[in-house]
Amino acid sequence: MDELKRLKKDWKENLKFPKLSKDEIYKLLHKKSSSIVKRIFVFSLIEFGFWTLLSFVIKDNEAQQRFNQYEMDHITLPLMVIGYAFLIYFFFMFYKNYKSISITASSKGLMEQILKTRKTVKHYVIFNLLFLYISIVIGLFIELNNNPDVALRTAEFTASGDYYIFYGIMLATTLLMMALLTAILLGFYYLIYGILLKKLKNNYKELKKIELE
Repeated sequence: MDELKRLKKDWKENLKFPKLSKDEIYKLLHKKSSSIVKRIFVFSLIEFGFWTLLSFVIKDNEAQQRFNQYEMDHITLPLMVIGYAFLIYFFFMFYKNYKSISITASSKGLMEQILKTRKTVKHYVIFNLLFLYISIVIGLFIELNNNPDVALRTAEFTASGDYYIFYGIMLATTLLMMALLTAILLGFYYLIYGILLKKLKNNYKELKKIELE
């Protein structure tokens, strides 16, 4: 049980603590919210470090080396730059949200910052998923048009009249892979950010109660 819930339980039972004022409750909620937003910012940096490290680990595997031989830097490099640019933007927004919520001096202002933070995190997750989908589609397109093994299989299916079956299998496999990755990432993001956002939502509800009293 967290600090605020414990205090509220004790107030109701009239045991350990006297009833706190609105200002004291606000200070507790402000402290909790500021700590949560700070953790969101830190976790986003750790996540970035994890994916960056993973990219270095797999860069020397056979599939990646073959992909690099296609010399598609004119496509992959701009895509990478766009991805990093958006990530830097979101890191800045997370940090800005943390600084803003740290200096907020009113319950109304704190509520607004909580909503902004929740919105930023949701946009961050949506961007990561969309960027993943775009990268998969582009990577698949490059592979289909440059991999000699794929070209051979395409010729075999075309000669046998099963051209559409081949691409149907490719499409189904890609969609299945994207669905699986989506499920994994959503679970990953829920464990990292979803639980923190739920706590922020609870803080928002408590602040709203204070405003209505």
